[in-house]
Amino acid sequence: MNILLFILVLLVVVLVHEWGHFITAKKVGMRVDEFGFGFPPKLFGMRKGETEYTFNLLPIGGFVKIFGEDSEAAEGDPRAFTSRPRWAQALVLVAGVVMNVVLAWVLFSIVLMMGNQTVADVQTETSRLVITEVLEGSPAAEAGIAHGVEVLAVSSGDEEATLTPEGFRAFTETHGEALTVTYVVNGEVETVDITAADGLISGEDRQAIGVGLALIDTVRLPIHLALYEGGKMTFVALGNITVGIATLIVEAVQLEADLTNVAGPIGIVGLVGEVSSFGLAPLLMFVAFISLNLAVINLIPVPALDGGRLLFVAIEAVKQKPIPPQWVGILNTAGFALLIILMIAVTYNDILRII
Repeated sequence: MNILLFILVLLVVVLVHEWGHFITAKKVGMRVDEFGFGFPPKLFGMRKGETEYTFNLLPIGGFVKIFGEDSEAAEGDPRAFTSRPRWAQALVLVAGVVMNVVLAWVLFSIVLMMGNQTVADVQTETSRLVITEVLEGSPAAEAGIAHGVEVLAVSSGDEEATLTPEGFRAFTETHGEALTVTYVVNGEVETVDITAADGLISGEDRQAIGVGLALIDTVRLPIHLALYEGGKMTFVALGNITVGIATLIVEAVQLEADLTNVAGPIGIVGLVGEVSSFGLAPLLMFVAFISLNLAVINLIPVPALDGGRLLFVAIEAVKQKPIPPQWVGILNTAGFALLIILMIAVTYNDILRII
């Protein structure tokens, strides 16, 4: 199930990106020979007009094959990529990234209209007490409580705690020898008896069961405010992702990069499954972040990525003459090989993490 969900997420993000290239190329007069999901070998395809739509074996990306991108034989053809003005070439290359940003904006806005979960300061009729962290080896962990579950009740005998982080903490301090915690996990109500322990909280001499808590409320916005706040969320997330990826690249060049927090296809499969267990809204947020990551990564000036092709267009604009197609092909092949090596390294890291 997680694998199917991962492929669906990838399908949406990639098709939106490639559709940006596709429709823009069509609008500026370029001939699009192929619109493909996944990388070859080809499984099947269908032709409509001048474009063949293909589904390929490796579902880890997608592509749009525009006539004349890398072919010397296309020189002089008015519908070839290289025959169109530099601004048109740049517009086609940027269009995929723009569509990924737009997708994230739309998804963030939908979540805000559906109801965005935020940390509340005070208890309301709609607020929920949620466990946000479980310490390894703590009484809560040994009782099988996981992060993300909603606490329905905390009691000891006939007494019950107020369902706020402060109320939970105070009740645990005074009734820690015999706590009964009722919570919801995967739609089912579970009840466990827990005995609190001392010394779990560094620097604090009090009883605790080893959980972090937050009061979560759901806030729904009308469409105009959702679009505005969704735009702000997109801008902030885009900036944070850009800084994070730039830092990772600098550290990689310095041979100091830590890949433990970088997920490849296998890691993302697990993350998709974990996020989807919390509901539709968190899954849509996750897809939005994946889309923004794809946008930023594609702008890195490495051959085979949109950023590398944009760099070629900029160099040609400055030199006022095209780069020889054979060199473009060689550099793109080298860039693609580099990306495959990186993918293998990240996937290997995913496997090690699972083991």
